[in-house]
Amino acid sequence: MNIAEESLRIPAAGVVLDADLVVPDQVRGVVLFAHGSGSSRHSPRNRYVAVELQTAGLATVLADLLTPAEEQRDAWTGELRFDIGLLAARLAALTDWVVADERTAGLGVGLFGASTGAAAALVAAAERPDSVQAVVSRGGRPDLAGEYLRRVRQPTLLIVGGDDPVVIDLNREAMEQLAGEARLEIVPGASHLFEEPGTLERVARLARDWFLLHLRPVAHRVGQGAG
Repeated sequence: MNIAEESLRIPAAGVVLDADLVVPDQVRGVVLFAHGSGSSRHSPRNRYVAVELQTAGLATVLADLLTPAEEQRDAWTGELRFDIGLLAARLAALTDWVVADERTAGLGVGLFGASTGAAAALVAAAERPDSVQAVVSRGGRPDLAGEYLRRVRQPTLLIVGGDDPVVIDLNREAMEQLAGEARLEIVPGASHLFEEPGTLERVARLARDWFLLHLRPVAHRVGQGAG
């Protein structure tokens, strides 16, 4: 299936972020990706998942949550990749953009977060309860969302590798705090990055099925903004 990708620059929370948008024909929803520490919209793992979602009729937005200058700084210091408040504020602003843009308006919005991006996705979901309909975390650190976990009422799927015991425990503890429907899916034989044969394919299928189950079209939101 040949689907055109559109490169965009999106104003978000006081900065301009680079993003790639794909909207397939007969679109059924839209998923915004939040990348993990030290990663970007070019992450091959997230792009693999995105193609699976696109094939199923879901639009995808892969956006950098840091500017190029911030990414350079973070590569040296690592100070921004764990700034969940900063990342979540930008993800919430991107969510507002997705809701308002004519190409994606009216579609149910899902968030897919990897590693520290999962915490940002959960905070953004708590901050945008009327916009975000579902969340998926891959190898995530939902514990870093802290007190926001209790405000997340959207259906949330937590996917963790079976060979990632510390993160399994963190996800189990976080799941108990989530206010809405939550499921923990452990992929046997997978490490933190799901590099083992067949494991990323399993992640993509789980995410696809979760979003197809929970994303629904919405009526036009009059006056929807960043507030």
